[in-house]
Amino acid sequence: MAGTGILSETPEIYGVEHTLTARAATPEIGKKLIDRIRWWKDEYSPGRDVQINGVVSPGNQTGGLANILEKSLGSSMKGGTGPMMEVYRYAEPVQTKGFVFMDSPGFDPVSATGQIAGGANLIAFTTGRGSCFGAKPAPSIKLATNTPMYMHMEEDMDVNCGDILEGAATLEEVGQRIFEHFLHVASGGETKSEVLDLGRHEFVPWQIGITG
Repeated sequence: MAGTGILSETPEIYGVEHTLTARAATPEIGKKLIDRIRWWKDEYSPGRDVQINGVVSPGNQTGGLANILEKSLGSSMKGGTGPMMEVYRYAEPVQTKGFVFMDSPGFDPVSATGQIAGGANLIAFTTGRGSCFGAKPAPSIKLATNTPMYMHMEEDMDVNCGDILEGAATLEEVGQRIFEHFLHVASGGETKSEVLDLGRHEFVPWQIGITG
């Protein structure tokens, strides 16, 4: 049985969208992504206090990112290496198997809300700064990108991926660890956020206006 993986946050793939369109299963699918980028640039951003090509947040800057292109490269890589099978608008029902993209703002709760509304039943949330995001009604598995932060916030982080940077585990080994944790949660296991009863304030639909 095949599953579906949804990548979102259109402003955070700006400048590297070619890495995704190059993987589109058809030219028509690739054009859908370009059309969403153009909508952001030509229709949504003008006249609003938002920039699709803006600077990264203060937290990202502190974490070592110099500009939005560096962040976009990291965001694009979260989509793996398989073909992009479809591009969806915000909260549109997702019916395609495999890797797909959903147009959304870069603000995490709004992005995840669109994915959940589209049918996602599990959120994989990577964080290097220690976000306490805990989506409801879908469980949010927080993937800590570095060990110091994981140790400091272990009660709220689900999987420590910092072992890769420290040479304590390979990318493949941590990938298997993450996959097994997905299966655990999908089978009824609780995430750290669920244990702490967090996430009831994280369901945030996209309101047209000032959104990252």
